[in-house]
Amino acid sequence: MNVKKIFAERPMIKGNYLDTGLLVAIILLWGLGLLILYVCSAEYGAKAFSDSHYFIQRQLIMSGLGLVVMIVSFLVPQHFIRRCLPFIMGGTFVLCLLPFVPGIASPRNGAHRWIALPFLGDTFQPSELVKIAVVLFISNWFDKFIKTPEDKSRSIFPPVFVLCIFSGIVMLQDDFSTSLLIFVLGFLVMFVAGARLGGLVPFLVLAGLAMLLFVFTSTFRVNRLIAFMNPNFDTHGSNYQTVNARTAISDGGFLGNGFGEGLDKINLVPEIQTDYIFSGWAESMGFLGVLGYFLLLAFFAWRGYTLMMESKSKFSALLAFGLTSSILMQSLMNCGVVCGVLPVTGITLPFISYGGSSLLVTCCMCGLLLNVSYHNSIEEIDEV
Repeated sequence: MNVKKIFAERPMIKGNYLDTGLLVAIILLWGLGLLILYVCSAEYGAKAFSDSHYFIQRQLIMSGLGLVVMIVSFLVPQHFIRRCLPFIMGGTFVLCLLPFVPGIASPRNGAHRWIALPFLGDTFQPSELVKIAVVLFISNWFDKFIKTPEDKSRSIFPPVFVLCIFSGIVMLQDDFSTSLLIFVLGFLVMFVAGARLGGLVPFLVLAGLAMLLFVFTSTFRVNRLIAFMNPNFDTHGSNYQTVNARTAISDGGFLGNGFGEGLDKINLVPEIQTDYIFSGWAESMGFLGVLGYFLLLAFFAWRGYTLMMESKSKFSALLAFGLTSSILMQSLMNCGVVCGVLPVTGITLPFISYGGSSLLVTCCMCGLLLNVSYHNSIEEIDEV
């Protein structure tokens, strides 16, 4: 039987290198995110907080912390990360339970997704960490325990069980979009790792039924689904942001209205600095600005997937694939929602949306990607 491999077979020599293309893509996306946030949030910040720099200043502070997180995740050896994986998984699980604990939780609109951070005067969303934890666990499991075709069918239950547990907890936090992203991401990594599709189908069917039940037992989610299928439904409620985001995008035209011009988007889309920030960028810079963003995102994805193909171990290859796919999928999901091609969700745009949780986790993912390109040596692989 011919077995396709997702990583290159090459002599394991100590010759660490840094993928400069990937680093450039990360820096450009990061810088573009800060620029977009300033352009789209200045007027709202002046109106709501009497400070046009309110959002960009807070994001710059989180960017400083994000840089530290990126450097640390870049420098930590892979074998150390894998040895600490039980603690990473356990810590992530506990953090995901904290949004349900009174006094620690910071619920909003009935959703229990955040925990309060009084020393920062902000909140943190633990579900963001699940994306990294799940990718690390599945990558490590398939590298250590799946050695033969028979192992693929016999050892698939543990990663599926872990994936379902974490997806379920996030779903109970009333964060359906992140739960769906985590679930799809986990199964994609397992499929690329070589898991048999026949073994995954039953779990996919059961998970799909559970998610449908979760959607149709909530009036709020049903209304969002109806709003997606009927653009004229509840234009002052469920469809309000989507309709006005489309208006902002269409107002941008081919060249856009320019920085600081045509700021109708601020009045049209509430709190545009978060989930719908892409519509503000489209109005300011038009089709060319949108095209530039997608080309930059495609360049990042290309470097990430190239890193996967060039990785020296299965763990590194799966890690690069999972982290790259996570950022890419989340970016496309957010843009799809803003453009109205996907139902409304509360998912952020990596690097760009205002929010410390998303930025810190994205920085950690990028640090781990750079880690794969630099620390993938024979000594680390042998020590696992």
